[in-house]
Amino acid sequence: MKKSGLGRGFDSLFMDNEIETSDQQKENLKVRLSDVEPNKAQPRKYFDKEKLEELASSIREHGLLQPIIVRKIDDKYQIISGERRWRACRMAGLAEVPVIIKDLDEKQVLEIGLIENLQREDLNGVEEAEGYRSLIDDFGLTQEEVAKRVGKSRPAVANALRILALPKEVLALVSSGKLSSGHARALLPLTKICDEAKIIEIANDVVEKDITVRELENLAKRLEKSSEPKEKPKKASGEADIYFKQIAEDLSNAWGRKVKISSSSKDGKVKGTVEFEFYDNEDFNNLLDIIQKKR
Repeated sequence: MKKSGLGRGFDSLFMDNEIETSDQQKENLKVRLSDVEPNKAQPRKYFDKEKLEELASSIREHGLLQPIIVRKIDDKYQIISGERRWRACRMAGLAEVPVIIKDLDEKQVLEIGLIENLQREDLNGVEEAEGYRSLIDDFGLTQEEVAKRVGKSRPAVANALRILALPKEVLALVSSGKLSSGHARALLPLTKICDEAKIIEIANDVVEKDITVRELENLAKRLEKSSEPKEKPKKASGEADIYFKQIAEDLSNAWGRKVKISSSSKDGKVKGTVEFEFYDNEDFNNLLDIIQKKR
């Protein structure tokens, strides 16, 4: 898919003192608040009422310090960035607000809205993962490009995307706040050993019994252990075992993914396998690229 070419444009979007005034782009204009309206396609649907009231109180005292970024549509101004500020201005009773007018198409507006929201810290795990997935699927960005746009590391983006492997019923519990992102991550190992019905059952138990993340992690470990084959080759012991464990941890940290080293010994010789976890087709291709470069 062709990329939207928003890299430089988005970086300059929020630079208050470096935006040139032109026929298509005007800054620090004041328009009537009633002429400004939100974009219905805006990714964020939930706004914390208490935090809005705090922002409204600040605006009453100091005014709106950061202009709302809009685009002109007929005789109205559609919000590109700043719906939270716009809502707080309405609560504060402002008649006019400062705006920066941009000339952007629908696709650019949606991408900017996604990136702005993903840079916030108050998204739940599903909102964050779906935002990354949309930038990858709808806008043709790679995980590396997404990471640069939102100011995160590529492993952080890859790990956030993993949550989408959970059943939709579990994701709904995370979206509603009944399950935390920590609980969701603790459930991920079960996708390899349990069917969807079992995972949903466990997730509902977590909600009903108020099970902590740590307790859920311990439960997942017990289920993983019980699912392992009863007869296993004799593991390499002593220094070799410690060495492989440390190497696996180092690789996990360096590559941003789970790495497992299985080893066994026979006739004094040690052999085994190295497993690298990947989370989707693109992540698998990224892993192959890294391995080929290392070679």
